[in-house]
Amino acid sequence: MPDQFPADPAHDRHSRKQGRRQIGILVFDGVEELDAVGPWEVLSHWTQQYPEDGWDAFCLSVDGGPVVGAKSLVLGAHHSFDDAPLLDVLIHPGGPGTRPMIQDPTHLDWVRKARSAVPLMASVCTGSLVYAAAGLLTGRRATTHWASLNLLSELDPTVITDVEARFVDDGDLITSAGVSAGIDMALHLVARLAVVDRAREVRRYLQYDPMPPV
Repeated sequence: MPDQFPADPAHDRHSRKQGRRQIGILVFDGVEELDAVGPWEVLSHWTQQYPEDGWDAFCLSVDGGPVVGAKSLVLGAHHSFDDAPLLDVLIHPGGPGTRPMIQDPTHLDWVRKARSAVPLMASVCTGSLVYAAAGLLTGRRATTHWASLNLLSELDPTVITDVEARFVDDGDLITSAGVSAGIDMALHLVARLAVVDRAREVRRYLQYDPMPPV
């Protein structure tokens, strides 16, 4: 698997040199579509409509090619692991495609390398299962899709699961509950990375009202 997290500082890419910070949303075969597209809608609107905030968002796949989601929607990627800008935030969605990932040493190693290089890691739905399998959630507060809470505890019994939260912000790790909860998590990210009023502006544009962004 290509290594997107080398130690060589000369590997900084053009967008980092321009002083912009980067949010990458991982896409893969079997990704739950709304897990990726929900946060994408929030974060792309924010970063494209308010470029003065200094953030960009993009999707990445292993080879930069399109993937087929859980319900057969074909999703494109802007970058491969090899040519993606260095990340400030990584979002790992869930979906049935995460089941083989929790037993895939190559993918788990990539996640661990990301943890050592990326300041803020986030997940949607069963993306947190991958984080747990990679050892990222040991002793941490976290959540996942309601139907996978038991599996999360089986993968790492030390995880402090929150069965009620739409998302759990545990500092440098944010996990969200199932599917649509990724939208709440992404709005929280906007509030955290910019300001609360910006998150409210994005939420108003989306006409998304289940809960406030903070």
